[in-house]
Amino acid sequence: MPSITLANLSWSTPDGRPLFSNLNLSFGAERVGLVGRNGVGKTTLLKLIAGELLPTAGTIAITGTFEILRQSVQIGAEETVAGLFGAGHALQILRRSERGEATTEELAEVDWTLEARMAEALARAGLPAEADTPLATLSGGQRTRAGLAALIFHSPDFLILDEPTNNLDRDGRSAVIDLVAGWKGGAIIVSHDRELLDTVDAIIELTTLSSARYGGNWSHYRERKALELAAAEHDLADAEKRISEVNRTAQEMVERKARKDGVGKKKAARGDMPRIIAGGLKRKAENTSGENARLAERLRGQASEDVSTARDKIEILQPLAVSLRSTGLPASRIVLRIENVRAGYDPEKPVLRDLSLEIVGPERVALTGPNGSGKTTVLSLISGALQPLSGSISALAKTAMLDQRVSLLDPALSIRDNFRRLNPNSDENACRAALARFMFRADAALQIVGTLSGGQMLRAGLACVLGGNEPPSLLILDEPTNHLDIDSIAAVEAGLRAYDGALLVVSHDEVFLSEIGITRRFELDGVGIRR
Repeated sequence: MPSITLANLSWSTPDGRPLFSNLNLSFGAERVGLVGRNGVGKTTLLKLIAGELLPTAGTIAITGTFEILRQSVQIGAEETVAGLFGAGHALQILRRSERGEATTEELAEVDWTLEARMAEALARAGLPAEADTPLATLSGGQRTRAGLAALIFHSPDFLILDEPTNNLDRDGRSAVIDLVAGWKGGAIIVSHDRELLDTVDAIIELTTLSSARYGGNWSHYRERKALELAAAEHDLADAEKRISEVNRTAQEMVERKARKDGVGKKKAARGDMPRIIAGGLKRKAENTSGENARLAERLRGQASEDVSTARDKIEILQPLAVSLRSTGLPASRIVLRIENVRAGYDPEKPVLRDLSLEIVGPERVALTGPNGSGKTTVLSLISGALQPLSGSISALAKTAMLDQRVSLLDPALSIRDNFRRLNPNSDENACRAALARFMFRADAALQIVGTLSGGQMLRAGLACVLGGNEPPSLLILDEPTNHLDIDSIAAVEAGLRAYDGALLVVSHDEVFLSEIGITRRFELDGVGIRR
């Protein structure tokens, strides 16, 4: 039975920082989604399984075969689809055999089914290409699909996929999702694509401390996390109640003792109690009082520890909620108008022809279309980086654009300094409050932007753009979920849900578009816009 087993696995970075410690995981003929925050070691774990890295301690036992798809498919200048399949030489022999030029030795080893099997694998990956197609002529998304087809071609026991839907258009994502949904062998999938993760059989959540396995797909995992949050909130309420009860009981004991002491003092003052008995009662009362105080302190300490634990767990599990200043954008205000635009980088071959688009009021508009249809060109026109060949573009309200690199932030400055630069009318208190709403509290706000992960950088960009006293009326986002972990995507979604201005979003992530409340779609078809 094919299996991959990790036993007491440990691994440290070259500078000695431990990333895994005594990790135990097993994978069988099932599709498993591997999730966790960026930097927690998901890709490193795949490299350990693939043998590209050696563990510091522990063992990895693999029964069966596997094929791995990395985040980027590296290509040579002359490489073809057949070369990606590792079938370049075999295909040459097949071609010579078909032309009657093969030697006796070549005829003995020719694979007459090779082309048909390659074509079947390419079709399953949704790529209409042939074995001789140069990889350099394919887009990044198409090369990813070609790499996926090469994995299918070898019929492994396990597929190991590292962010397979990154940079794919809607058709490409659908092809990957359909492939994984129909895969009968084992699969280990690192992904932030919730639509893809809804096709798996189990979710493994990797943290800096350990791992946790959840049976079922992404939706089931979220339900379990919601139950964990409810349990943590119950534990917090119970611990806080116990602190109140301990404090109340301790106060009642103090008051009872004070009343008894008062009675004893009166008897002693009347002289009707022998001195030795009075002294003994006093010592007993003092001992009892001390024991009660120590017991109350122990109970209070345990309850306080439980409160702290529950609060930490709630902070981890609780979805981020953000409150923002209103843009005050009226429903009738036109914020963007594009009229009859013809545009491109070569006047003889324009990317867009007769492009018209209007956004009115706080609409939430998705700009979609296959890779190469001109979505990036539209954003370049709006930002002014590209001038139209004909037609007109008018941004009629304060506008901000967050591209995939969040280039409006200065990478040499801290998050705090970027905020003050972009919001010169905000004071220090307003700056810190705005950054805290996006989880950059205290010293976290002093991090240099150039050192941030992709998710942190986008969150910082949103904080700087939306957290000021006068947020823009139109926010434009270019593929905001690419390369983000799921927690970062949730933080971005929370910020966008709190924003009451107009949105124009380029994204192939259908779950993300649904979560931020898209109200209208424009689909580019390589000529203009189809509503």
